[in-house]
Amino acid sequence: MLKLLSFLAFTGFVAGYAWYKLRKERLDSSDGFFLGGRSLTGIVIAGSMLLTNISTEHLVGMNGSSYKNGFIIIAWEVTSALALVVCAVYFVPRYLKMGLTTIPQYLEYRFDGMTRTLVALFLIISFVVTLLPIVLFTGAINMESIFEISAVMDISKGEGLWLTVVVIGIIGSIYAIFGGLKAVAYSDTINGYGLLIGGLLVPAFALLDIGDNNMWKGLVKVYEHSPEKFSVIGAPGSVLPFEVLFTGLIINQLYFWCMNQAIIQRALGAVNLKEAQKGLLLTGVFKILMPLIIILPGVIGFYYFQDTFYDSQDTVYPELVKRVLPVGLIGFFAAVVMGAVLSTFNSVLNSAATLFSVGIYKRHINEKASEKRLVTIGRLTSTILAVAAILAAPMVASAPDGLYQLLQQLNGIFFIPIASILLAGFFLKNISATGAKAALFVGLAFYITVTFILQVDLHFVHVWGIEFLLNMVVMYVVSYFYPNKNFYQPVDAGEVELTPWRYTKPLALGLSIVTLLIYILMS
Repeated sequence: MLKLLSFLAFTGFVAGYAWYKLRKERLDSSDGFFLGGRSLTGIVIAGSMLLTNISTEHLVGMNGSSYKNGFIIIAWEVTSALALVVCAVYFVPRYLKMGLTTIPQYLEYRFDGMTRTLVALFLIISFVVTLLPIVLFTGAINMESIFEISAVMDISKGEGLWLTVVVIGIIGSIYAIFGGLKAVAYSDTINGYGLLIGGLLVPAFALLDIGDNNMWKGLVKVYEHSPEKFSVIGAPGSVLPFEVLFTGLIINQLYFWCMNQAIIQRALGAVNLKEAQKGLLLTGVFKILMPLIIILPGVIGFYYFQDTFYDSQDTVYPELVKRVLPVGLIGFFAAVVMGAVLSTFNSVLNSAATLFSVGIYKRHINEKASEKRLVTIGRLTSTILAVAAILAAPMVASAPDGLYQLLQQLNGIFFIPIASILLAGFFLKNISATGAKAALFVGLAFYITVTFILQVDLHFVHVWGIEFLLNMVVMYVVSYFYPNKNFYQPVDAGEVELTPWRYTKPLALGLSIVTLLIYILMS
């Protein structure tokens, strides 16, 4: 009962806070619904970006992977700080100057309308077939384990998971459909800081338990038990070899943090450039700290459980939570986990609605659509995609290397081709629209063929690097025969004030140095 009461109390507080902040907001305009009225501050942006990124696919999936593979998977996290530095220094000033609502808008300015439409469609499909189902299913695993829903309701575990997926999907949809980006951002802010507190409590209580009320002693015991799991240098045949940092990983990170609509939409909704840069770099600080929450607990889990869960690694984190947290805090933590799931789910729904309403509906179906009509279409899009994600969620249940690894593999289908043409658009002025579209389809076909049909024995992140180079070659060759005719130069749309944050460069340098030190000290 105490678990349930603390869960309901925190969940109710977040919902009440979001309602209170939104009670006087106008959400019937596209800027109001999709970009929060361009009024988001750095703290809100950072909290929302963190929670959009960190969900149960990290808490469950990454801790499950570190339980089995150790700290080598830290590359997914700490290299994110470098990408956020690049975004704050280079990309976001240009996005805000152009007054973008969606990233595909830039592709229309730089290439043509068809390129924009294709990328918007690819992004919407990627949300439904990759991220949303995995977020829902990992959330269901956690909630089922903590509250033992199947036992309470006297149903099978599979039925319990399915029921939990549906409930989480419905609640997340309500936030996105009725509240827009601002409701998502405000609820994310509270949940984000709740996640930092609740997430740190798990390793803290575990290390106190192991070290007889001395956390340092507990950490030493965990290290001495399996020192090999603390190395950040992955062997060539491991789940994440060290070499991937220099092939496809950096391309993926640049795309995810600088060009991914679901993430960057928070920065696009900033009140000015100063707050956007502040939010991005504060997110970078959080990403450096995240391994304490989404990697260390998995290694601690190995100390407790040995290889008991090697065949079901995605269950180890919920088991650790139940073992080390006091009963009252388990409910609070479950509420934080629910918030993390809802955050990613409703953020992605809002981004997909933005892409469809502004990028497809208004351009190809109803060019004279009013602001109110666009919001209505956005809400309808969110509803349809939510149902599709709920139906697809059980299909991701069996992932041999864990759900987080599966998510990254699936992301490569769409992320790398889109990243290729966006980077070419910014840095290579002679690449044409025809070249960009050719690379989009060639890259897509190459990755699916190599990874899923031929199943070539090469790490998928290396395949990303090869695909990126192939895309560049395709764009150069096609652009030679079909030269570029659109030499677009960004102009100031006058949407927000563009004075930079004065601490941008010092903090960017600091994050870069800390990332380098992590690899030096833990190698």
